Amino acid sequence: MIRLHYYSNSVALRLPSIEEEEEVYRIDEIKEFEAVDSAWKEALAQILQQEEDESQIFVKFFKFHKCYDLIPTSAKLVVFDTQLLVKKAFFALVYNGVRAAPLWDSSQQRFVGMLTITDFIKILQMYYTSPTVTMEELEEHKLDTWRSVLQDNVKELVSIGPDASLYDAIRTLIHNRIHRLPVIDHETGNVLYILTHKRILRFLFLYINDLPKPSYMHKTLEELRIGTFSNIETAEPDTSIILALRKFVERRVSALPMVDEEGRLVDIFAKFDVINLAAEKTYNNLDVSLKTANEHRNEWFEGVHKCKPTETLYTIMERIVRAEVHRLV
Repeated sequence: MIRLHYYSNSVALRLPSIEEEEEVYRIDEIKEFEAVDSAWKEALAQILQQEEDESQIFVKFFKFHKCYDLIPTSAKLVVFDTQLLVKKAFFALVYNGVRAAPLWDSSQQRFVGMLTITDFIKILQMYYTSPTVTMEELEEHKLDTWRSVLQDNVKELVSIGPDASLYDAIRTLIHNRIHRLPVIDHETGNVLYILTHKRILRFLFLYINDLPKPSYMHKTLEELRIGTFSNIETAEPDTSIILALRKFVERRVSALPMVDEEGRLVDIFAKFDVINLAAEKTYNNLDVSLKTANEHRNEWFEGVHKCKPTETLYTIMERIVRAEVHRLV
């Protein structure tokens, strides 16, 4: 069951046909999905063992499961009206501990897009001039105004139905180069859940020990050439926030490893850290250093999790799942 939190500038509303529950859960706090019968898992493993091409085992697994299978029994979904003020929207992301939210257009009576931290970064980068000049656009603009400003860069909402396979969901994420995919019930028009790479991987690991493991799972990152091994964009502790934001936008990266003068990893500055600027109301001074910005991190900070090129793919995947992070350095 989904508890829907709908934010608008008027009286709070709830979209129709969403079942509510007394308990409210933050999606990122859900550690396990609905329990899966062990006998069923064993039967599925036997089916997969019949696959002659071992490299296709996970493909078959993801084609077998539907997007609906990933929806938790209890979750909270945050939705923004396009008439909501930009500033209030990002405060709401902070308050609810989420990274993105679907956008509801009341005039069209449909979902029209997603608001993400990347949008906040683009807003800050576009309108920031100096610490002495208030960003009135952030204070006064509504979400639909901001979308109009970015008209050429605003993408149509990409979504998927609950009965589509996880394989189709993965292909959609990759093809559209997006990180979040709303699962929408096409009969009611309601958003049921937000799929991410991280949540799909976590779902796979509920079954991983019951499934045959392809040989490539035991190969190293170096052998498989998975990851970025060259031309890595970094930052230093004294790099300004505004420069880091430009790096995010221009290089299309989600995090910047922070290194000292000798090139040693000392910290990390991720897109999600930018949301703390809204929480602390410090977005009017983006000339401060990343070191100073990181001092204001809250409990959502995931920490710097590392890996080595000599470690196996299975080890890396397991570490990502256990640490509940999006990346390793």
